Amino acid sequence: MDDGRPGLRERKKQRTRAAISDAAITLFLEHGFSKVSVAQVADAAEVSKRTLFAYFPTKEDLVLHRLADHETELARVVRAREPGSGPLAAVRDHVLARLRERDPITGLNDRPDVLRLTRMILDSPSLASRMQGFKAGAERALAQALRETADTPDLTARLAAAQIITVQWVLAHDNARRLADGEAADARYAGAVADAEHAFTLLGNGLRDLTPKRPPKRTPNRSPKRSPKR
Repeated sequence: MDDGRPGLRERKKQRTRAAISDAAITLFLEHGFSKVSVAQVADAAEVSKRTLFAYFPTKEDLVLHRLADHETELARVVRAREPGSGPLAAVRDHVLARLRERDPITGLNDRPDVLRLTRMILDSPSLASRMQGFKAGAERALAQALRETADTPDLTARLAAAQIITVQWVLAHDNARRLADGEAADARYAGAVADAEHAFTLLGNGLRDLTPKRPPKRTPNRSPKRSPKR
């Protein structure tokens, strides 16, 4: 009788995938991402390199597959929002909820294992570069969700998605850097919320508040020069 659970074959594949990933993360954190070879990971996980690559096509995937589900997260939020609510408000509420929950994707989680993994990603050029691929995928997914659920024109959807995803990433990166430098998540929380609210206010205002308003400069009155009397 099918009870909705994966079968024996699928469960075995899941265990193998988890074992490879755990072995990789352990080695990377202990020795450094660039100093560990794929062959060493395969040996530690007791699988062949061929098997490893069947589960993880690249070395970077051994680390970043844990973030793959977040690539379409905001698109799913937009699709699942309450009737009558706007896409931006739904995303804002979602981001604030994730900050309250200390979700690692927000950069606001100071568990030692999360901090070490975050620091490794930030300090590795190849991992940071691969993260840009996730960012581009998130923009495409969000733009599609905006087009399909809000009838947003294509260009507007792409521009809006690029701005929303960039805000999410900048906020998360700022939080992660502060925690990597020693700030506690609880101490950072109020500032993280304030930054998020400020960012979404700017988005909601169409970036009208990007440049602070300053009073116009006053130029001193100068009397016109008089020609010398003859």
